[in-house]
Amino acid sequence: MDLKLIKNLLDLISESDVNEVSIEEGDFKLKVKKQSETAPAIQYQATMPQQAAAVQHAPSPAQESKQEAAKPEAKPAGDTVKSPIVGTFYEAPSPDSDPFVTVGKRIEKGQTLCIIEAMKIMNEIEAEFSGTVEKILVDNASPVEFDQPLFIIKKD
Repeated sequence: MDLKLIKNLLDLISESDVNEVSIEEGDFKLKVKKQSETAPAIQYQATMPQQAAAVQHAPSPAQESKQEAAKPEAKPAGDTVKSPIVGTFYEAPSPDSDPFVTVGKRIEKGQTLCIIEAMKIMNEIEAEFSGTVEKILVDNASPVEFDQPLFIIKKD
C-alpha cells in the first residue's frame, strides 16, 4: 500500500467523526483507532507480512527464559519497553523542553516515556508499569523500528 495513500487516509479519519477504521489489502493490514478526547493522539496498528511472521514465531515464555539465562549479564537488569510502531523517537515534547524521563528517574504506570512520530502524528508512549529507568537505548530524534527496544525499566 502506498505511504501517500495511508497518510491521506489518516488525514481524512482525523478530520472526520469516524472513530475506528480497518483496511486489509492482501497481506497488508491497517487499523486506525481514535482515542478519547482525554487522550492526546491517534493510535494505529499496521501489520506487514514480515511482522506477522515474526509474531507467529515468537518464542514461548519458557523458551525466552532459557534464552535470557544463556545470555551474559551485559545489560542492566529490568524489563524492556519496545516501540509499538515505526517512526522517529523524541525524548521530549519539544526541542527546548526537558526529557520525559532520564536514567535513574522513577516512573509511574501511564506516565509518558517518549513520543514516536509516525507520518506527522505524535504518538505518546506510556509506561505499562511503575519502576525506575535503568537505561535509554535510543538517541533523541533517531528512527526506530517496530518492536525495537527503547528503554530498560526495573519494576518496583
